[in-house]
Amino acid sequence: MPKTAKKQIETGPKPISEIAASLGLTENDLELYGRYKAKVRLEAIRRFDRRPNGSLILVSAMTPTPAGEGKTTVSIGLTQALARLGKSVVAALREPSLGPVFGVKGGATGGGASRVLPMEDINLHFTNDFPAIESAHNLLSALLDNSIFHGNPLDIDPRKITWRRVLDMNDRFLRDIVVGLGGSLNGVPRETGFDIVPSSEIMAILCLSRSYKDLKEKIRRILLSFTYDDKPVHAGDLKVEGAVTSLLKYALLPNLVQTTEGVPAILHGGPFANIAQGTNSIMATDLALKLGDYVVTEAGFGFDLGAEKFFDIVAPYGNLDPKVVVLVATVRALKYHAGVPREDLNTPNPRLAVLGMANLRKHYENIAKFGVQCIIALNRFTSDTDEEIEAVLKAAEDEGMNIAPADIFVKGGAGGLELAEKTVKLCQAATGHSKPLYDWDAPVEDKIFTVASEIYGAVSVDYQPLAKRNLALIKKFGYDKLPVCIAKTQQSLSDNPSLLGLPSNFIVTVREIKIASGAGFLIPITGEILRMPGLSKLPAAFGIDIDDDGTITGISG
Repeated sequence: MPKTAKKQIETGPKPISEIAASLGLTENDLELYGRYKAKVRLEAIRRFDRRPNGSLILVSAMTPTPAGEGKTTVSIGLTQALARLGKSVVAALREPSLGPVFGVKGGATGGGASRVLPMEDINLHFTNDFPAIESAHNLLSALLDNSIFHGNPLDIDPRKITWRRVLDMNDRFLRDIVVGLGGSLNGVPRETGFDIVPSSEIMAILCLSRSYKDLKEKIRRILLSFTYDDKPVHAGDLKVEGAVTSLLKYALLPNLVQTTEGVPAILHGGPFANIAQGTNSIMATDLALKLGDYVVTEAGFGFDLGAEKFFDIVAPYGNLDPKVVVLVATVRALKYHAGVPREDLNTPNPRLAVLGMANLRKHYENIAKFGVQCIIALNRFTSDTDEEIEAVLKAAEDEGMNIAPADIFVKGGAGGLELAEKTVKLCQAATGHSKPLYDWDAPVEDKIFTVASEIYGAVSVDYQPLAKRNLALIKKFGYDKLPVCIAKTQQSLSDNPSLLGLPSNFIVTVREIKIASGAGFLIPITGEILRMPGLSKLPAAFGIDIDDDGTITGISG
């Protein structure tokens, strides 16, 4: 580990006021949450204009192993490497959800010498954005049920309520429940369930809003249910959008923190990419583009999920134009897609690492469809051998791929200098603009098939009966011009998690299509994807502890 990175880790983070000052922000521009984290006030955000020549760098990945490939770690390491090159750079990343923190993957603050600080605070309640979103979502649920209880003036059919409750925890027992039991004083019994907070439409709306007015208008448009004669009921019909928005007053403000090397990072929002749009708020990215010449942002899971949604949903709504995509790959993932069992991934095998490149190649080719150049970041794990790294680098270069090693977990920014230098050259050479994959005005079925065939490699799409009924409602009420945010497993290019590598001749099955009219997209749900994860037999929670001094241990990056 370089001395500068080691010193920063040993001495702890700088006061957040110093980080803010490096960006031209004063303490009057901040809402402080202790010494090391703060929110940036709207007045400060409005004071700056976007830098005309700013470069947005989007970090994505090949199809990951269940443990992930270190995409956030690479995003942070690349940010630190760009700073070492003397560039004005800011990272714009998502906030972690408590579900993965206490579940399988652990936290989402990077790792080793490439983390955002303070790690434990960020991975837990941070600045209370997630609790605010959870409260706002569930307030809307309570007000909806309350309207039915008190005479049902909107003629809502309880069997046709589409708005479920949310909880920021992996809890399979809440996926399908019955509410309203216990007699007439407790309401009208009906089936419903819980989703996890990152899948909440309130989360999606927050990440696509730029002002309180914008936020309130999007909440007003949320589809909650249908009446007995099949007319849509929106949050605005309940006249509660103001109350719901009031719970999000501070949650709308982006959070400022720092990396292990003292580079500014803005963390805001946290939708999952397998069930939502998978990237941080446009306010955070927009603010970063006002404060830095280079901005590194991240789209969750593989390019087929978060990055596709970034180009087709987030970029058009946010007027964002990535110059380069950094595609994270690992020797472990390459071997995994060559058929190596998870328990054997640490066993050296250069031949199988090269053999598994079909999945990486597909993602690399997909990026070109959006009109953006790509560079592969080969993220080194401690178990990787020099022979494996060299074999993959050579194989990729022989195929004409841009690639660079990234040893940023151990070395921090110093381990990503080659990657940073090549990324800067690609940014400087970029002359065109990114483009979406499909036209929003196309029929819904065409939009879904375009993504399924072009990005996943599917030969057709099968719509189950519920999805067909959903399509009829979507067309009837004019929601068919919205983009599609496909919910799909992250473990395969297909909708079947067991199909590794480069699947072929498969069909994508759409079970249902949810209407997120407030956020402004449709959610086709494919395969067996769930919007409320469950805990494993040995969840990460077993290893987390706190001592009498309040020091928390056991949370991985």
